[in-house]
Amino acid sequence: MEIKENEVYTVQETQQILKVSPSTTMRLIKKGIIRAAKVGKQYRILGKEILRVVSPELEDKVGKIYNKGRHWLHDGVDE
Repeated sequence: MEIKENEVYTVQETQQILKVSPSTTMRLIKKGIIRAAKVGKQYRILGKEILRVVSPELEDKVGKIYNKGRHWLHDGVDE
């Protein structure tokens, strides 16, 4: 499925694109990982937000932070 940057997606469509459960999708929205606009009682997500979440740049940043913390933890234990 092609994600269009300026397309507006529902929570269900986002869930299908990301291949995650409904609860995970809502958790991502509530924690601000996916920015969404609430329209009435439903959320709407721009395609560029979905692209930002799955982008290699974001994944790389998260990986670097994770590895930095992991190395810090292991370096402190070894000493």
